[in-house]
Amino acid sequence: MKSNQITKLVTAALMAAISCVTTMAIAVPTPGGGFIHPGDGFVLLSGIILGPLYGGLAAGIGSMMADILLGYTSFAPATLIIKCLAAVAGALVFRIMKDKMKQHIVPVIFAAIVGGIVVTPGYFIFESFILGLGPATSALNIPMNLIQNAFGILVSVLLFPLLHKAPQIRNIMDGQ
Repeated sequence: MKSNQITKLVTAALMAAISCVTTMAIAVPTPGGGFIHPGDGFVLLSGIILGPLYGGLAAGIGSMMADILLGYTSFAPATLIIKCLAAVAGALVFRIMKDKMKQHIVPVIFAAIVGGIVVTPGYFIFESFILGLGPATSALNIPMNLIQNAFGILVSVLLFPLLHKAPQIRNIMDGQ
């Protein structure tokens, strides 16, 4: 394995762990059984920093582990897929936009918004059709999911400039 691949793999494991821990450590329950947490910020940052493959896996695995450890095991498979897709979508948007702009913050914002857009319908579909709650009941969770998305966007936008200052992060991002 090349040194950059090892760094990327270790960073992916770290991002998965941070996504899990930040989801668990600050989990504010919401009506409907969900919770608001800073973990989604790291889901989005995983995709932006690590790219679609490593970022998607880090985001999905870390978030799924939080669901399992917090007792939301019925959501764990959906969370793995939904958070993975959110990170992948965010990574692709960031890659498309980053070279066209001098500042990276605008691509981060758009990437985070697109990643958030994946999450809300993802959980709506899962709750409606897989859990069998139906569209009307599942729609009640949409406002809280949107608040959670906004919180994830805020966390990623605030933390990206700090993380981007680290040479290791810049090397990973430049190597994509």
